[in-house]
Amino acid sequence: MIKRLALVESSGAIASALRTVETERAGLDALARTLSGPLHDAFCDAVRMIADIKGRVIVTGIGKSGHIGAKIAATFASTGTPAFFVHPVEANHGDLGMIAADDIVLAMSWSGESSELQGIVSYSRRFSIPLIAITSGERSALAREADVVLLLPKEQEACPHGLAPTTSTLMQLALGDALAVALLEARGFTAVDFKTFHPGGKLGASLSYVGDIMHSGENMPLVPLGTSMPEAVLLLSQKHYGCVGVVDGMGKLVGIVTDGDIARNLSRNLGELNVDDIMTTTPKTVRPTTLATAALGILNQHNISALIVTDDTATPVGIVHFHDLLRIGVA
Repeated sequence: MIKRLALVESSGAIASALRTVETERAGLDALARTLSGPLHDAFCDAVRMIADIKGRVIVTGIGKSGHIGAKIAATFASTGTPAFFVHPVEANHGDLGMIAADDIVLAMSWSGESSELQGIVSYSRRFSIPLIAITSGERSALAREADVVLLLPKEQEACPHGLAPTTSTLMQLALGDALAVALLEARGFTAVDFKTFHPGGKLGASLSYVGDIMHSGENMPLVPLGTSMPEAVLLLSQKHYGCVGVVDGMGKLVGIVTDGDIARNLSRNLGELNVDDIMTTTPKTVRPTTLATAALGILNQHNISALIVTDDTATPVGIVHFHDLLRIGVA
């Protein structure tokens, strides 16, 4: 039977949380020092080895190390380094066939003595598959077999009993992220590449291009210079973008009339005016290749609701509204 929580006062809970954060921060500080010192060469070797392989990174581990390993494999895969997680127990029952000769194994074990890893380690040695170890056991069985050992500093766990993996798993996670980011940068992996692996959710939406979501053709609210204001207001109300773009005889964008422009001129007789009289001659525009997040930033910065999309010749090719960004999950 699990005992009731001893920490019933909020002050006690916060004190405990702060101790945990400080202890784990100390672990990350120790890892940073190690990367600048004894871990420097091994880390660089690991990055080079992974970058040079033609296959995939096979991440493996058991227990908490396995959970961290699964996350690291997912981070690799989403940042341009093909990878997947193989459970060491399942590997002993047939999943070793998932590992090819041109792959590399990244094995994680805090102690380095996890017996469950023996099968996949032996397999890597038998078929000369490179093996990288992340462990704190300098003389452990895993470290002895590995081609490269990423040796973690033995720091205090945040668990007051020193038993629950906390600081140790955080350091494993941080080192895995460091490998993934170093490889990302070495490969010149861009936001465009990132979008390929993240087409869904808010992240995928934020990496969409304006050209993917803009309204074009007959949906564009455009009028020529000299158009009367009543006619422009009618088009504005029909298109529901809160603005109309104004083009010259060559079809180039030369201005915009917004709801705000109309409101500011209500004291005048709009029936006797045309768009030339009240339009803003320096409208905010974007290119079709602008990222959706960048378009949202422009809208927020200038407190406007829509942007005319133009090509390199200042010819309107579309319009994007705040609601379009809202619809795909960016806003």
